[in-house]
Amino acid sequence: MTPAVPLYGYQKRWLLDRARFKIGMFARQTGKTFTTTLEIVDDCFAAAVQERRQRWVILSRGERQAAEAMNEGVKLHAKAYGLAFEAAEYDFRGDDGTVKALEVTLPHGSKITALPANPDTARGYSANVFLDEFAIHKDSAAIWGALFPVISKNGLRLRVTSTPKGKGNKFYELMTAEDSVWSRHVVDIHQAVAEGLPRNVEELRAGLADDELWAQEFELQWLDEASAWLSYDLINSVEDAQAGDPELYQGGVCFVGVDIGRRHDLFVIVVLEAVGDVLWCREIVELKRAKFAEQDEELDRIMRSYRIGRVCMDQTGMGEKPVEDAQRRYGEHRVEGVLFSGPVKLVLATAGKERFEDRTIRIPEGRLALRADLHKLRKMVSATGAPRFVAERDDDHADRTWAMFLAVHAAADIPAGYEYTPVGGQHGTSSSSFTDESFGAFLPSLRGGL
Repeated sequence: MTPAVPLYGYQKRWLLDRARFKIGMFARQTGKTFTTTLEIVDDCFAAAVQERRQRWVILSRGERQAAEAMNEGVKLHAKAYGLAFEAAEYDFRGDDGTVKALEVTLPHGSKITALPANPDTARGYSANVFLDEFAIHKDSAAIWGALFPVISKNGLRLRVTSTPKGKGNKFYELMTAEDSVWSRHVVDIHQAVAEGLPRNVEELRAGLADDELWAQEFELQWLDEASAWLSYDLINSVEDAQAGDPELYQGGVCFVGVDIGRRHDLFVIVVLEAVGDVLWCREIVELKRAKFAEQDEELDRIMRSYRIGRVCMDQTGMGEKPVEDAQRRYGEHRVEGVLFSGPVKLVLATAGKERFEDRTIRIPEGRLALRADLHKLRKMVSATGAPRFVAERDDDHADRTWAMFLAVHAAADIPAGYEYTPVGGQHGTSSSSFTDESFGAFLPSLRGGL
């Protein structure tokens, strides 16, 4: 079929490749989802002409991505082809919970369904399948194990696309395997622009201002997972679409980490709300080259907006005065200064990693800068054998990561179910109160280093 929209050369090759098993590694924003949903609609159009039905399922990273594939891909192409369709949504119930499925029904009964990927949804349909951004799917190996037996029968087709996200996932295995089964496509930003994609490469790179992120997202380099403290697979496993939204704050006790930066580094505040035994990220504040007065104003806003149980702040270097000022305003037992010595970093990083491994933390989904920041932290061994943590670049100290780890430390060893009355808080009062002295009685401390 002739496509109803103009395509660049690499998109045409992908569209016209009718291999049963097809996988593509594309730079971000080069139209991989757009082109693959075009192929799906084109296939359903051909089925309508032949008065038969076709069945496709799109498995995406989450509900938001599934909606984008449906609304900005499938429906758009169906309209371009002049195909009438009926849209619906329903709940898909599985062992991992309930997810929202979006579906369009096309002439002669063809159907296209888009929904979040998990092992239940992967085995829930006998259909041609499109795995969208497969490298960041949670439990990609389990999804693959559930999916492949289903599509392996009856000549069903499989489409897989993604940008690389390290080596610890099934997408890496599929892209690098030596076999003749898969038809593989690789398109980095330079090739896409050479074939007509209207992008200013140098402007993009300068605007992104992150060499590691650029190498991965646009030049398709497999970044080394071996020395990464947090692998991409581990990071992906705790991402959630409902994290990072202050509007979803439930009114519970929150813990705050603050990484101090003034000129070159970011000033970052991370707010974690304790919901049962899980720490939910409610807000991340990032300021660049902000004056100390502006930083104080943001911390004050956070203290007013949430029920804050404890704040841990980077006291190293220029952090001395901000910590003293915050302790004067909110009390020394609610605000703790942390000096970033080597042993202290090891304690913070270990506690943070345990939260990721135990799946007892939830972080915002799809934030590239946060994901790259968490991944760039490396554990190295010095000549004396002492462990030390470094970021990938000397001028980027993983500020978001350390703020996150400080917030995790702020929540350490806090008794479950305690309550207190916040001064000037927005969420009312509770049945009992803490004084600074009683609150500080059980708090673990890294004050002054180890």
